[in-house]
Amino acid sequence: MYTSGNGAAIYYYTMKQIQLMNTFRKLWEQHVMWTRSFIISTAADLGDLALVTERLLRNPIDFANELKPFYGAQKAAKFEELLKEHFLIAAQLVTAAKAGDSKAVNEQRVKWYANADQIAAFLAEINPYWNQKMWQAMLYDHLKMTENEAVSRLTGQYAADIAQYDSIENQALKMADNMSYGIIKQFNMR
Repeated sequence: MYTSGNGAAIYYYTMKQIQLMNTFRKLWEQHVMWTRSFIISTAADLGDLALVTERLLRNPIDFANELKPFYGAQKAAKFEELLKEHFLIAAQLVTAAKAGDSKAVNEQRVKWYANADQIAAFLAEINPYWNQKMWQAMLYDHLKMTENEAVSRLTGQYAADIAQYDSIENQALKMADNMSYGIIKQFNMR
C-alpha cells in the first residue's frame, strides 16, 4: 500500500496476488451459481438435476486443489469434506422445503449452521489471518440468504429470488477476498 499526495491509500497487487484473488473469486462464484442451479432444478423438477448436483459437488474438490499447495493434502481434504457436507445438507434442506416437511427443514438447518461453525473454526485454525467469528458471520449470512433464495424460488417469488441472488453473489465475493487476503498475508505472497 502506498499513500497518494492527498493522503488516500493506493493498493498495488502483483500478478501472482491477482491470479490468486481471481481463482478464489471464481470458486466462490461457482459455489453460489451451482447452488442456485440446484435450487432451480429441484424446484422445477428439471431433468438436469443429477448433472447439476454432480457439478455442484465438484466445487469442494476444486477448492481443495487450490488450497493444497498452501496447506497440504490433509488440510485441503478436510476443507473439501466440510464443504461437501455443506452442499449435501443444503440439498436435503431444499428437498425437504419443496416437500413441505418443516420438521426436516428445521433439522437440516441446525446441521447446516453446525457445519458453518466447523468450517469457520477450521479456517481460523489453519490461517491466523482468518478470523473465526468473521468467517462464522459470513457463513451465517450466506446460509440465511441461500435459504431465502430457495424459499423465494419454491414459492414463485421470482423477483425476490433474483434480488436475493444478487446479494448472495456480492457476499460470496467478500468471502473470496477474505480468503485471498488471508493466504497473501500468511504466506507473504508477492
